[in-house]
Amino acid sequence: MAEIIEQIGPLKEAALKDFAAAGDLAALDRAKAAHLGSHGRFTALLKQLGQLPKEQRPAAGKAINQAKAELEAALAARRQELEDAALRPKEPVDFTAPGRRRRLGHWHPLTQVTEDIVRSFRKLGFAVADGPEIEDDYHCFDALNTPADHPARDTQDTFYLPTEPRLLLRTHTSSVQIRVMKQQPPPVRIIVPGRVYRRDTADATHNPTFHQVEGLYVDRGVTVGDLKGTVEFVFRELMGPKTRIRFRPHYFSYTEPSFEIDFSSPLTRQMGKEWLEIAGCGMVHPQVFENVGYDPEVWTGWAFGFGIERIAMIRYGIHDIRLFYQNDVRFLRQF
Repeated sequence: MAEIIEQIGPLKEAALKDFAAAGDLAALDRAKAAHLGSHGRFTALLKQLGQLPKEQRPAAGKAINQAKAELEAALAARRQELEDAALRPKEPVDFTAPGRRRRLGHWHPLTQVTEDIVRSFRKLGFAVADGPEIEDDYHCFDALNTPADHPARDTQDTFYLPTEPRLLLRTHTSSVQIRVMKQQPPPVRIIVPGRVYRRDTADATHNPTFHQVEGLYVDRGVTVGDLKGTVEFVFRELMGPKTRIRFRPHYFSYTEPSFEIDFSSPLTRQMGKEWLEIAGCGMVHPQVFENVGYDPEVWTGWAFGFGIERIAMIRYGIHDIRLFYQNDVRFLRQF
């Protein structure tokens, strides 16, 4: 019995030392298994009780169980210390820093503006149409009354593909209005948001690819007054209720008469300008109607288009169009 009692103290001290030295919960579990596990040192000592005379077992067992209880208490205390340390930040906490919250994804600013535009047109009964970005000369130019010698058809203005027959990257979403009018009889009331391509050098206000929205309305008795009313409604929704619109005579091969649209609002005055050009428009040219099989003596209509990037730049006070395409999260998180 004396030999067993003498082993208790050294074994307990060794176990306490190992528990204190454990630097994490995994190390503590290994120390527990080494001393209190089924094959641990203290467990082995308990198994030796059967070798003692019957009258000596109670005293020896009491001494071993008392030491074991001390070890289990020390083990629990050390476990709590390690768990608390794991939850404690390794660096001092700056309680003046902004709080952290889970960040959810959100729409790109160009997508947000596009959705606002679509929402405004839907209020007026317009449907959204789509078409291919790779087009042919007929849909992009010929059907839109753009002659073969027009500058827009030059290779320095348009991206042509090395294909036969010749294909190109569409320079405007107006090509979709041709496809829609060829597929359905009037009335037609559509908008066409989408990506377009032109041979522009990338700078603060130009990019070889950008986004455009085309609007088309064809019915009996459609006038310039309908065009102006639609434009005023949409741009007041996009740019604020104090927005004013004016038309200036212009030339487009697929509309007659044609106009440039200027607008004035608090946004333009923040830029130091009273009026700013924003879009092109006009009454659909009779030749375009003939090209798609509409009778220009029966049907009239208007079309207008504008760049989505330009709207976004004015709304958000952005001075460099390239920021939309650089995917810098510091920029995108502002929207």
